[in-house]
Amino acid sequence: MDRERGAQGGMKRVTVIGGGIAGLGAAYEIAKASRSGSDVEFVLVEKDPRLGGKIFTDRAPDRGGGLYVADGGSDSFLTEKPAVHRAAAELGIADQLCGTLDENKRTFIVKDGRLVELPDGIMMFAPTKIVPLATTRLYSWPGKIRMALDLVIPRKERWAPGETARDHDETLESFVVRRMGRECLDRLAEPLVGGVNGSDPATMSLAATYPNLLEMEQKHGSLIRGFLAQRKRIEAMRAKAPAGAPRRTFFSSFHGGLQTITDALADAAGRERIRTGSAAVRVKRTGGGWRTELEDGTAIDADAVIVATEAWAAAQLAEGIDARIAELVGSIPCSSAATVVLAYDERDCPFDKRWHGILAPAIERRHVTGISLMSSKWPDRAPEGTVLLRGFLGGPRDEGVLEATDQDLIALAHEELADLLGVRRSATPRYARLFRWPGGMPEYTLGHLDRVDAIERLESELRGVAFAGNAYRGVGVPNALESGQRAARKVLGDLGVMGADAQREESR
Repeated sequence: MDRERGAQGGMKRVTVIGGGIAGLGAAYEIAKASRSGSDVEFVLVEKDPRLGGKIFTDRAPDRGGGLYVADGGSDSFLTEKPAVHRAAAELGIADQLCGTLDENKRTFIVKDGRLVELPDGIMMFAPTKIVPLATTRLYSWPGKIRMALDLVIPRKERWAPGETARDHDETLESFVVRRMGRECLDRLAEPLVGGVNGSDPATMSLAATYPNLLEMEQKHGSLIRGFLAQRKRIEAMRAKAPAGAPRRTFFSSFHGGLQTITDALADAAGRERIRTGSAAVRVKRTGGGWRTELEDGTAIDADAVIVATEAWAAAQLAEGIDARIAELVGSIPCSSAATVVLAYDERDCPFDKRWHGILAPAIERRHVTGISLMSSKWPDRAPEGTVLLRGFLGGPRDEGVLEATDQDLIALAHEELADLLGVRRSATPRYARLFRWPGGMPEYTLGHLDRVDAIERLESELRGVAFAGNAYRGVGVPNALESGQRAARKVLGDLGVMGADAQREESR
């Protein structure tokens, strides 16, 4: 254990617990401050032998040559959120960014065991074009009429001046059924919105996940009118784009997979300061700082600690920091999930491949909740003549399926692909891998924003402590990265260490 320099007011040390994008983002911020002349260093500990957390790209060779780029966790981030783009520019990897192959951009919904294409003009789950809605087989005629009634159904209530979405929170289920009917929820909103967030629509907080929907109802009195206005703004922006300019896609990634960003963050922060295969089991106050005890019996003393783990793990570590924080973080429910990535010979996949994804609503009672055609969604994900598919299992509606073995889950996914797409049942995958994410999906239930506010208030009263990750203010990759950066700035401020950005501002 070595913290003498920090204790004597010289070099300050920060322990970062967790090597996902939040922890790596925090470590990178501290390394930048150090390179700018601040007397600060970090040590990062990660329980797994690898870095990246739920960002995991398996780059596997095919037996016939070429490479599979298989994202086992997150495979993309929202292009409109700038955090990853900003980091990529700083790290010198912006030229490796890529968008989706939008010439293949189609989505299908499973209905009665068959695939129905998502109608043109659907934005999230609201229709903005009449003819595609009228002709689709996705909804019954009573369901279509009920959705159209959104145009005339009044607001639930008018907000008082100064009120926001959080003052009028409700669940996704309540909101969608109220505005557009049960069929809209069951057939599209549940698999699309609830599935993306890994949450049960019956408990999912709209203010914490999609406050824009509540705001849209207030401003426009109707979701359809609100999304029509949004569509017009998007079309106007595209019309103003310079001729020949590349079209920005809704989602972005990297040519080498999403792990490109976490690898670059680790390299830039300094891998010599990172310890993998070291599980933190306890954090406690010691003298003027914090001691992190590891599973192997060793400990790290530091002036500050950043906890950037899953919520359930953070709650355990917080017990030695502040019992109130531990209780609040522990009240954030988490579900488990898995992804199965399979590659086949193209001849074993006799189906149209011009699409990105398939969603299976809960009412279809399938174990595979979604499918992505990775070789059609992204460039350079699979060797020529092969097809790369990814299936999603588990989540809050079907965690029990994850009790099966890896091989059984791979076989289950193969059967679902055969049933839904026509992949030959006799086909042997050229590549097959299962990725498990136990307790990796935080659920933002009603009251989530109040919980996070309370955590942050208590955190602000603790010198040299910060929490980061996807359990607090956004489950997306950019949100997690920003949470790590904010945590680093918080503890650097607590320690009186000026970060690189602050130094640049002062020198102006």
